[in-house]
Amino acid sequence: MRRSDREVTGFSNLIKIMEECDVCRIALNNNGYPYILPLNFGMKVENDMVELFFHGANEGTKYDLIQADNRASFEMDCKHRLVTNNEIGNCTMEYESVVGQGTIHILSDEEKYDALCILMNHYHKEGFPFNKAIMPQTTVFKLVVENMTGKRRMVK
Repeated sequence: MRRSDREVTGFSNLIKIMEECDVCRIALNNNGYPYILPLNFGMKVENDMVELFFHGANEGTKYDLIQADNRASFEMDCKHRLVTNNEIGNCTMEYESVVGQGTIHILSDEEKYDALCILMNHYHKEGFPFNKAIMPQTTVFKLVVENMTGKRRMVK
C-alpha cells in the first residue's frame, strides 16, 4: 500500500469497517474485463475467517460468470465526508474502505435460510421476519474471503 499511514491494520479493525458498510461491490471476470455489481450483503466471521453473503434472482449474467470462474474481488466503503479548505483551494474526502479477494459458492436450498438470516441481520440488528415463500425464487451465494486490506482517511 502506497500510503501506509492510511492502512487499517488488525483483523478486528477491518471487521468494524465492514460492519459499517451497507453495499459491497463484487467484481467478476467477464472475458478479461471486470463485471462489477453493487450488492446488499451479510457477513459471518468465525475463527478469523470471513464469509460474505449475497442474494438475487435465480438467473442472470453474474451466475454465468461465477460458473465460468468463481474467483472474485470485493470492495466496500463508508463514512464519506467531503472536507474543503477554501483558504488554500483544496478539498479531500474522508472514508474507510476494505478490499479483498476470494471465491464464490452458490448455496444449496438447505443453506439458504441461515444465509438470508445473516444478510438480514446486517441491516436489521433486531432480526427481520422475512417472507420465506420468496426463497425458491432467490439464489443465495457466499464469497469466502481469502485476503483483504483496509484503508482510512480521516482529516485531523
